[in-house]
Amino acid sequence: MSSTQPPSVSVVVIAYNDAGLVGEAVTSALAQGPVVAEVIAVNDASADGTAEVLDGLAAVHPRLKVVHRTENSGGCGTPRNDGIAAATSPYVLFLDSDDVLPPGAAEALLRAAEEHRAPVAVGACVRRELPQHHDTPWVPGLYRHGEVVDRPADRPELVRDTLCVNKLYERAFLDKHGIRFPDGRFTYEDFVFTARVLAAAPRIAVVEDLVYVWHVRRSAAQVSISLDRKDVSNWRSRIEAHRTAARILAEASPELGLACRVKFLEYDLRMYLRELGSDPGYRADWWALTRDYLAGFDEAAVEAAGAHARWIVRVLRAADAPPADLERLTRFAAEPPRLLPPYATGPGGRPVWSDALPVELDGLEELPAAALPATVEAGAGAGAAGLRIRVHDLYGRLAEAGPRTVRLRFVPRSGGEPLLDRPVDLRPAADGSGWTCDVPFPLTAVAAAGRRQGRRGMQAWGVEIDVAFADGTVLATAPRPLDALLRRRALLSSRYGVLLAQPYRTAGGSLALRLAPGAAGALSFVRNRLHRARAGRAAG
Repeated sequence: MSSTQPPSVSVVVIAYNDAGLVGEAVTSALAQGPVVAEVIAVNDASADGTAEVLDGLAAVHPRLKVVHRTENSGGCGTPRNDGIAAATSPYVLFLDSDDVLPPGAAEALLRAAEEHRAPVAVGACVRRELPQHHDTPWVPGLYRHGEVVDRPADRPELVRDTLCVNKLYERAFLDKHGIRFPDGRFTYEDFVFTARVLAAAPRIAVVEDLVYVWHVRRSAAQVSISLDRKDVSNWRSRIEAHRTAARILAEASPELGLACRVKFLEYDLRMYLRELGSDPGYRADWWALTRDYLAGFDEAAVEAAGAHARWIVRVLRAADAPPADLERLTRFAAEPPRLLPPYATGPGGRPVWSDALPVELDGLEELPAAALPATVEAGAGAGAAGLRIRVHDLYGRLAEAGPRTVRLRFVPRSGGEPLLDRPVDLRPAADGSGWTCDVPFPLTAVAAAGRRQGRRGMQAWGVEIDVAFADGTVLATAPRPLDALLRRRALLSSRYGVLLAQPYRTAGGSLALRLAPGAAGALSFVRNRLHRARAGRAAG
């Protein structure tokens, strides 16, 4: 790469009706230091005070340039394109108005791009749940720290990173290949942009630094586009974006095109299926739309997908309408996947989805024990401090591995070190369909561990379970709570006086806990309930 300008970065910030947050985003870009020669904020005809906030910042920060659009574009692509057009630095970086760049992000990316003469540099991104501040890495394990990808087709799995914001781009590269975002009201525009980038076969440099913090505010009055799934139009938009991206990639590289189709089956399809909801009209529309799109997938893409995704695709193709056991399918699409009983067999004793939909579960016999979609149920045990655990066999596969013990693991939902309980021996169930045991449910011990870790007020914990087999293999999953377990309880505690405990079922069907130790915890428990109730009314 050659440039007559010294290496520098233009950060493009797009904003629409985000007066309360855009200042933090712009400030995080300006705080990158002199490596950022300019921050270009594009106001997409906001109707709130966004324009005034940006103009006020520009009055005191010479590096901030504000572009005011007179008409709202309806999407994110057009304002980003406006930002590229206004940029004067050799490199460009994108930032959304409700997110932030961590310190040093631009410098780390620029250094890698220059050192390796790479038109694209990429770094780590986290999804930060607010207000909990729980960070989840984006596409963990996809990139190898310090590597340089000379040809994207050699690493087709890179299509799984559809974000445009955790990457630095050479502006001359974008111009040379005519790479821009789709204009107008095009949802998931980053799918198409990243596909165009990969199709142009750039060298890609990877840095280990955290370069982007993606804020997730699920209870916000106006949620982000990717979280706004209240009607089927969001899924339709995602399908159209994927269809366009897959075509672009397939035309450039058969390997990239296939990887893009497989990614849809393994990731997008399962994510929306597990969040399908209970509205019959939405379910019917989603089912018809999905089957229509899957009909265009060749068998090579289906065969290349993992066993769980293959089975889902074939069940969807086999049923004209949502089946009676749709809830079972949504639980199977969850993380971790659980295939609930009953377990039907077809000709020759082959495992099938159900008697009504005898779709063969091909490849089940080849899955290692640790990857089996086993179902473990948790019910009320003897007294308030016990659980009755039941591990269901799965077409004889668990019996082959020989389950020996189970162990509970309590994971803070706000992030942090898990709390492990002791292993407990399993015994065969009386009906021969699995194994059972009684395990302690140490609620006061979990609450005390949370306090030692600095958690005050209400605590939220996920409950996971390890099933250990005869050869030492461990299957890690999450127990499915039975209804009788989901009752609030008040426990006397010498440390707190009283401990309020509420076991509940997550959206994915797993067991979780809310613990409120003492008066302060009880107060935060009540506040949390009111907050969730208001959020539910707003969503409705």
